[in-house]
Amino acid sequence: METPIIYALSDSLGETAERVARAAASQYDQEEFQIIRVPYIRSEQQIEDIVQEAEKNHAMLCYTIISPVLRHKLKELTKLANVTVVDIIGPMLQGVSEITKTEPTMKPGMIHRLDEEYFKRVEAIEFAVKYDDGKNPLGFLKADIVIVGVSRTSKTPLSMYLAHKRIKAANLPLVPEVNLPSELFEIPPYKIVGLIIDPFKLNFIRSERLRAMGLDANANYANIERINEELEYARGVMRRIHCPIIDVSSKAIEETANLILDIVKRNAEIYPED
Repeated sequence: METPIIYALSDSLGETAERVARAAASQYDQEEFQIIRVPYIRSEQQIEDIVQEAEKNHAMLCYTIISPVLRHKLKELTKLANVTVVDIIGPMLQGVSEITKTEPTMKPGMIHRLDEEYFKRVEAIEFAVKYDDGKNPLGFLKADIVIVGVSRTSKTPLSMYLAHKRIKAANLPLVPEVNLPSELFEIPPYKIVGLIIDPFKLNFIRSERLRAMGLDANANYANIERINEELEYARGVMRRIHCPIIDVSSKAIEETANLILDIVKRNAEIYPED
C-alpha cells in the first residue's frame, strides 16, 4: 500500500499547516504519512499544479492560505478534482470575525512578523539590562538613545519602558565625583537625552527611597544642597554635549517615554543612515 500523502499549503512559510498535519497524522500510529510542505504560494497556476499532483497521488491538501483569490481557486479546483481538502485557518478567521468589529488584514506571514517584533523586544530588554546605570559605556555606541541624569530621575524605568517599544536604551547617572566616560562624547548629541527635575521634588523622592531602605532620610544623598550641586553639574554636562533636555518633575514615566520616542523617531527620519 502506498504511503498516504498530505500537502501542507501556505502563502507564507507553511509551518502552521505542516504542524497541524503532523499533529493529525500522529493520531494514526499504525500508519506512516508523507507530509510535504508547499510554502509561498503566490499564483493560481501554482494552485492548479498542486491540485493536479494531489489528484494524481490520491493525496489530501490542508492549507493556511490567506489570499481570498487563492483560497477561492483552491476550493473550486479541489471540488472539481474530488480531492480532500481542509481549510485550517478559514474557520478561525470566521470565528474571530464574529467577536470583533475589525476586519482581518488578509496578509500572509503576519504571525512571523509578530515573532520578529517579539524577538526585537526581547533583544532591547536584554540591552537595557546590560547597559543600565552606566555599567558598560561601550553600549552607548550601540544604543538608539542614551539617557543621562542624576540619580532617581527614572532613567532605568524609562530604559525598560522604551525596551518594550523595541528601543535600545542605555543610561548613565551623572555624579560630580565620577568622571564621564569617553564614549559619551563619541556619539552624536541627538542620540542623547538629558533628564532634569525640580530639586525639592527630587529631595522628596530620595528621602522616601532612604526610608524604604531603612536608612537615614537626612543623609547627604537627600540633602537639598547636595541635590542642587548635582543638578547644576548635570545641566553643565548637558550643555557641554548639546543634548535635548526633558524636565521630568511633573511627568509620568509614560509621558517622558513618549517624548523620547518622538526624539528617536525624528532622529530616524533625519539621520536614516544611523
